[in-house]
Amino acid sequence: MFEKQVVVDCQGHLVGRRAATLAKELLNGDRVVAVRCEDINISGSFFRNKLKYHDFLWKRMNTNRKRGPFHFCAPSRILWRTIRGMIPHKTKRGAAALERLKVFEGVPHALRPGQARRRSSSPAGASPEAWA
Repeated sequence: MFEKQVVVDCQGHLVGRRAATLAKELLNGDRVVAVRCEDINISGSFFRNKLKYHDFLWKRMNTNRKRGPFHFCAPSRILWRTIRGMIPHKTKRGAAALERLKVFEGVPHALRPGQARRRSSSPAGASPEAWA
């Protein structure tokens, strides 16, 4: 299967619609990197979304709360969980698709245009201040 890496800017998009397209690309075998997830939008009023999230916070396990469900509050993890709901994550195909997904708030240094990766070791004889 041909794998390509798709970098997606999530700024200004609706969470469900963006998650549906990303889930389909993951199931087709592409690697997906979603950046700037902190600027993704959730449709509806703030008060209604707040009530829905508080209802979600009430869901827990009676015997041992460490077993889940886990309530993520980071925007990137909310997008990740939305995509997970659109993928058959309990099968090998779905688990492999979720492993191909990376989500970030902001843009990682390695993905910024024009930024080369820094070497892991310093040049011979140079101090770290000289090449930083």
